Amino acid sequence: MRKIKLQIQITLDGFVAGSNGEMDWMVSDWDDTLIKYVTDLANSADTFLLGRVTGQGMAVYWPTVATNPESREEDLWMAERLNNSPKIIFSRTVTDIDWVNVKIAGDIAQEVEQLKQQPGKDIVIYGGAGIVSSFISKNLIDEYHLFVNPVAIGRGKPIFRDLEDKLALKLVKTTTSRVGITILYYDRPGK
Repeated sequence: MRKIKLQIQITLDGFVAGSNGEMDWMVSDWDDTLIKYVTDLANSADTFLLGRVTGQGMAVYWPTVATNPESREEDLWMAERLNNSPKIIFSRTVTDIDWVNVKIAGDIAQEVEQLKQQPGKDIVIYGGAGIVSSFISKNLIDEYHLFVNPVAIGRGKPIFRDLEDKLALKLVKTTTSRVGITILYYDRPGK
């Protein structure tokens, strides 16, 4: 059965964005360790899940990368990967997003159950606090790949806010980078 893998950047104090959605705290100068990790994780999947806000932003950015002469090699690769792969964007308000290979879905649990039964590689979710919190509260994430940035912001948008019960995870691997980001890879026991 296919796995749902979360890849998300997070602060030391557990936020994925500032109170108003600020992302200026993220380390942007990635090293080869981080680029390889993201590449390997994306290569393990053939479907990508996104929340509405993230999906709309990515739909504007990634289709333009190939024609931008300033695009880095890793961005060109990721653009090709994302543009050519199936993407499911979860939204209760939007019915269409102008990006190839996109399906808009509303019912998270139903969509994920269908996806997991289909043949293929695993599934990666990229998203903001809202969609990721929904997946976590429904216990739908099998692997957590948390890119912990070396910064605390004091307040913002957490992803573990809607837990009804304790969420116990098993640490599988820790990866450090020279830019200070530590990747914590956790499995959900009993998945």
